[in-house]
Amino acid sequence: MTGPFRRIIGLALPPRCGGCGTPVAEDHRFCAICWSSLRFLGPPWCVACNRPFAFDRGEGVVCAPCLAEPPRHAGVRAAVAYGPIASSLVLRLKYGGRIAFAETMARHMHRLMPDDADLLVPVPLHRWRIWSRGFNQAALIARSVAALSGVTHDCDILVRARRTLVLRGLGGKARVKAVAGAFAVCTPERVRGRSVVLVDDVYTSGATTDGCTRVLLKAGARSVTILCWARVLSPTASD
Repeated sequence: MTGPFRRIIGLALPPRCGGCGTPVAEDHRFCAICWSSLRFLGPPWCVACNRPFAFDRGEGVVCAPCLAEPPRHAGVRAAVAYGPIASSLVLRLKYGGRIAFAETMARHMHRLMPDDADLLVPVPLHRWRIWSRGFNQAALIARSVAALSGVTHDCDILVRARRTLVLRGLGGKARVKAVAGAFAVCTPERVRGRSVVLVDDVYTSGATTDGCTRVLLKAGARSVTILCWARVLSPTASD
């Protein structure tokens, strides 16, 4: 598209803030108010689960929950803490069809990619849900992260073998029960010995990603790191 046409389209359809819709200078940007409302996550954090700490406790520190029960995964790397702006993007992507937000999320997730990442794998949806929604939001995000990072992504390795209940509103134990046995690896040879990055939009209780991690490790993955847009943090998560 030539410059003049691009400028005309830009005037008619200006880029808008992903949080509130206010016109902004470029695509995938936030206005000042929404930007300041986002809590970006990163170190200092627990070396096992990447739960953020309120202050730097030194190298190699593990949080109390991970000491009590070490996680299967190699960490949960989330771009932002779950909140009103972060959830707005998720809901508008999943239920509003605003698929461009997948790239918006990926641009902030990309900075947290593990150095040893070999393969990006999205958390799968059951085929019936894909047919009704039209897409898997995690697959769209994984594709954008792959384009930014150069790491291979594969949307066919991991499948949701059976339909599960909608997890929203369920407690932790109910979530674990709902996803038990729901995931399968179709081609174990494609994950064997590789450092897998499991991509999703929101990390809540960890029941879904734990189910995925379990089957990926059983199939021979060297490690599984979860990479997501937003993470739900408890009020004491940074204590």
